[in-house]
Amino acid sequence: MIHRPEPACSATIRNGRGGAWYPWYVVAVLMLCFAVAYIDRQILSLLVQPLKRDLGISDTQIGLLAGFAFAAFYTVMGVPIARLSDRGNRVRIISVGVIVWSVMTAGCGLASTYLQLFLARLGVGAGEATVGPASYSIIADYFAPEGVARAVGVFIMGVYIGIGLAMIGGSEVVRVTSASESFEVPFIGEMRSWQLAFLIAALPGLLVLALLATVREPARRQYLADGSSREIGAQPSEWREVRAFIRGQWPLLAAWTLGSAAAGTVITAFFVWVPELLRRSHSLGIADAGLLFGVILIAFGAPGSSAAGWAVGQLRRRGHRDAEVRAALYSCCAILPLGVLTALAPNVLLAATALAPLIFLMGLAQALTPAVIQLVTPNHLRARVTALFTLVAVLMGATAGPALVALITDYVFEDEQLLGSSLAIVVGLLMPIATYLFYASLKPFVAGYAQATQVAREDA
Repeated sequence: MIHRPEPACSATIRNGRGGAWYPWYVVAVLMLCFAVAYIDRQILSLLVQPLKRDLGISDTQIGLLAGFAFAAFYTVMGVPIARLSDRGNRVRIISVGVIVWSVMTAGCGLASTYLQLFLARLGVGAGEATVGPASYSIIADYFAPEGVARAVGVFIMGVYIGIGLAMIGGSEVVRVTSASESFEVPFIGEMRSWQLAFLIAALPGLLVLALLATVREPARRQYLADGSSREIGAQPSEWREVRAFIRGQWPLLAAWTLGSAAAGTVITAFFVWVPELLRRSHSLGIADAGLLFGVILIAFGAPGSSAAGWAVGQLRRRGHRDAEVRAALYSCCAILPLGVLTALAPNVLLAATALAPLIFLMGLAQALTPAVIQLVTPNHLRARVTALFTLVAVLMGATAGPALVALITDYVFEDEQLLGSSLAIVVGLLMPIATYLFYASLKPFVAGYAQATQVAREDA
């Protein structure tokens, strides 16, 4: 069955009841879900000093908690979850994930040893593994191809809103709890200040669950080159189809995935270590550092993500058929000098001035990496291909980002005050690699997108 896009709203479609506004409502709910996931994921970066004090651990062990402990299950569990997402009800899958990660975040608050905290972080990653592949697949069914980058950009705003709220809210928790290292909590007993912070971070999951109950599972659609679409239902598919698709799109998928991993390593490193950078290099209190970083993330990161669709539109109007890849490439070129300047700035004013556009460009680039995968992948393979992309790109980026900076600080400089130099080295090494790999993706993306729309036309 062929459905012509409606002229009044070519970037969105009507799915069941509701008008053209409803897809944007769905994106808003998914964005909030993503934001809450990042609150639970990111609150740890404000708790470095109390964790080191109470558990007797090093920067490297903090890096493992922030990176590997979370990313291990987040990426590995994403593959079987994505298979379910390609066949089942994606909204329900995300809802189950919200329950899991909220419970496990509360479990972080109940942990009393490094091992217990490490295992709880594994559980947080397992729950959050439901969000990405299922959400991208839902968005691609609610929006026509020309609207996917814009919608994904709004969804990715959740990253920056979530981390920003984690920084702002977490800084207030740190400020309030700084007067005492432990508190009596009803029905639980004595808790350290960092444990209480984790417990509070778990609560917003209840709001997300209530909102997800209002989201309808969309009909699955495949778009054709002329802008028309057809409902295809949940098509059973075998892993051999996924393997065949990857072989056919290997030049694009290899370059884009590894480039995204390199860029993601830098982005994750900044997410985790900027509050400590501001504390160690510029003598800000951790509460003030978290507040400053949180405001910058919300004020610049969220608009950066939403600007991805605008940037793609501008490039397309200039005749660039590789607009999604080109916009990410241009962002990476600017991230390199701004990242080094932020890391090595001699004063907090210059650091914050460089950090603001840096976070804007990171948001723009981060919104485009999953959008490219959606545009070249057949509908019934999207969640699994996205999960495999996540397995490589996020496992490498989220694991290496926090850990690499910590390893350089602990074992090369052997001085925690040189954290900024470690960040500068990571940016200087990896952003040129990401830039080159994104450049290598330009032509393969044009060919891959043309092939995806042509296959859809033939199947119609």
